[in-house]
Amino acid sequence: MTLFEGIILGLIQGLAEFLPISSSGHLAIVQHFFGIEGESVLAFAVLLHLGTLISLVAVYYRLLWELILEFFAVIKDLITGNGLQINKNETRKLGLMIIAATIPTGLIGVLFNDFFSGLYNSVPAVAICLVLTGCFLWLAERMDQKGKNVKEMKFRDALFVGLCQGIAIIPGISRSGATIVGSLFSGLNRELAVRFAFLISIPAILGAVVLEAPAAFEEGMAAEILLPVVAGVVVAAISGYIAIKTMIRVVSNKKLYIFSFYTWIVGGLVLLYTFMNLR
Repeated sequence: MTLFEGIILGLIQGLAEFLPISSSGHLAIVQHFFGIEGESVLAFAVLLHLGTLISLVAVYYRLLWELILEFFAVIKDLITGNGLQINKNETRKLGLMIIAATIPTGLIGVLFNDFFSGLYNSVPAVAICLVLTGCFLWLAERMDQKGKNVKEMKFRDALFVGLCQGIAIIPGISRSGATIVGSLFSGLNRELAVRFAFLISIPAILGAVVLEAPAAFEEGMAAEILLPVVAGVVVAAISGYIAIKTMIRVVSNKKLYIFSFYTWIVGGLVLLYTFMNLR
């Protein structure tokens, strides 16, 4: 892997992880056209996740700190016999919703990770999923919005969004797109929808690292790709930060549908390329 490839892959990971265009789908396509070995991409992708985590922390560090403090407050209430007190404050309610959303995501990841990972090498399957992602983004912008806030959220809302995130382990299905669309379908207001979608991605990304790291680093990493890896992680963190800020504005301004055109075009071109090469 060259330095240029490392930077390109880092840029793709950072932007596509948070823009609703599927990072896994784009990495699979780039892997195909660059001819990069799957093992190299898998190990690199695990490290790139660390870059995207850095960008999430950079944007939401204040809220994350409040959630951590509230987590210990919940433990204290449980120990002292006061119970969960779900509606004690918005931070506690949000934290419990994040935990609830993580459950279906984790179950799907553990049970079906190997099956869906097998689709990573199927470029036509990735292209079809990109087209489907565009369709869901288009539909989400054309449905009536109820505008629920944190206090009005139900556990079924969180579980549904977590289910959407779990399905997004399929290459070509955007994680951010699936969770934001799922949040809007659940009736969450736009500000909460994008915030909740990004916050629940933190345990999901950490879980993916835990699941993928043993296989990815089983044979170690060659010293000559250290510089491309470091460059890729830095680029992923910077581009991820920009992508998060962009998505907050896009969702708030009801412009989510613009990414439909992009995923339709990319998916269509890849399908056309695949068809032409079968002749």
